[in-house]
Amino acid sequence: MGILNVTPDSFSDGGRWQNVDDALAHAIDMANAGADIIDVGGESTRPGADSISAEIEIDRVIPVIRKITAELETPVSIDTSKPEVMIAAVEAGATMINDVLALREPRALETAARLGVPVCLMHMQGQPRDMQHAPSYQNVVAEVEAFLLQRATAAQSAGIRRDQIVLDPGFGFGKSQDHNIVLFRALPRLAANGYPVLVGVSRKSMLGRLMASETADRIPASVVAAVIAARKGASILRVHDVTETVDAIRAAAALDPLSD
Repeated sequence: MGILNVTPDSFSDGGRWQNVDDALAHAIDMANAGADIIDVGGESTRPGADSISAEIEIDRVIPVIRKITAELETPVSIDTSKPEVMIAAVEAGATMINDVLALREPRALETAARLGVPVCLMHMQGQPRDMQHAPSYQNVVAEVEAFLLQRATAAQSAGIRRDQIVLDPGFGFGKSQDHNIVLFRALPRLAANGYPVLVGVSRKSMLGRLMASETADRIPASVVAAVIAARKGASILRVHDVTETVDAIRAAAALDPLSD
């Protein structure tokens, strides 16, 4: 899953793809590099980010989604928590909803079920504006797993098919460094529940802390983490650097196949 943020303030690439033609060119580049999904987001969810209105978000993402779906066969997901944006994005051609709030906004569950597209349900403790203010768990793996399974059950009760549900443990969303590492090591347990697992650690601060590196220097660590996540059972890797990640996955598969 290639990341396409059409925002002015995302942590890694804010402002780079706000122009529709630039966004389309980047989507084409990612698709040519091997992205299976293009994830379009119009609202930053970085730590400390403020929320924006549905109108602003729609104005940012809909022209981009229309352009991409007109030019590419690569599926587009909409990274949003707002029902109004979900509706507009699917009408514009998006075929997946990627929600950091796991469809907990009012009417989000019913809207997603009515739209009939796959959904990704993510765990987050708190909200982006406060999620990194002393996050706390008794057992981060058990609590994240329980939340995700509860939201999957709620989604199915609302009419979303089980085979349309993807789970995301939400690395960096209301987790300390230790929480992130423990949760990452537990990916096989999360994948064993039978739902596809999405992992998004690309360029995140959890890698920056390990390497003492700035955002732009986190590509090698991001690629390594993606390869490990895939080998631990992740079905979808949400990344900024598609070429590097695809190459690494292919090299790992050729040099050290899991079947051996």
